[in-house]
Amino acid sequence: MQEINTIFYIVILIMSVIIHEVSHGYMAKMLGDNTADYAGRLTLNPIKHLDPIGSILVPVLLVLSHAGFVFGWAKPVPFNPNNLRDKKFGVIKVALAGIASNFALAIVFGLVIRVATGSGFTSQAFISIIALIVLVNLVLGIFNLIPIPPLDGSKVFFALLPFKYRNIEIFMEQYSFIVLILFILFAWKFVAPVIFILFHLLTGLAV
Repeated sequence: MQEINTIFYIVILIMSVIIHEVSHGYMAKMLGDNTADYAGRLTLNPIKHLDPIGSILVPVLLVLSHAGFVFGWAKPVPFNPNNLRDKKFGVIKVALAGIASNFALAIVFGLVIRVATGSGFTSQAFISIIALIVLVNLVLGIFNLIPIPPLDGSKVFFALLPFKYRNIEIFMEQYSFIVLILFILFAWKFVAPVIFILFHLLTGLAV
């Protein structure tokens, strides 16, 4: 049973990350940049997006080691900010599109749980899978809001940061891996309760 749950978790994580990345590409296309389209990345075909380490190895190791949290990533969908019609806020819109897709999925499937439980539907297996979709997408959405490279929050932060503070961007990009690991180890525990609260508000369930 544990192996089945692990497989479901990883499949949901991979598809949620792919939808996240494709959303970046579609937003860029709407703003005038066809880079992702030309690269064949505006598709939900996992083969086009999978990163062997971030999409498979890291999630599997985290699940099997009972780390308490699971994250992963797909190959970033390419886009050229110089092609965007909105020069001022285009990069921000592209960055937020991925985050918005995860929150949208969490809201939609949260409503599915509300409707199912409200109508007396009692399939625990179904509820568990849908709840997992909600939880995974909340984690991805909140995690990507963090303003640390290469997460989407950093793109928003750097786009709004005055040029005179560009040294902050250079420093964070140079030491991004270390900063991100430190955040996960020491600060994520303060973020997790927010996810649990949002999960309960959307589904009516406890984590």
